[in-house]
Amino acid sequence: MNHGATNYENYLLADPIRINQDCWLGQGATVLPCVHVGPHTVVGAGTVVSRSFSSGNQLIWVNPANFIKYLPAYEH
Repeated sequence: MNHGATNYENYLLADPIRINQDCWLGQGATVLPCVHVGPHTVVGAGTVVSRSFSSGNQLIWVNPANFIKYLPAYEH
């Protein structure tokens, strides 16, 4: 919960979620506060990302999120 149960005016601020460019989040994926997702990362459908995956060029999947494999480097 990010606010008091009785005071909806007083929100607790958590560290931001950082999702780098060229990422793809599958349907129903959930990224929790304070998480950093590196560039060109694919997050599988339904995955709960509860820790950072900063290196990029990777596939993460299952619950909680785990590294599955590295992806070929993305070239613009």
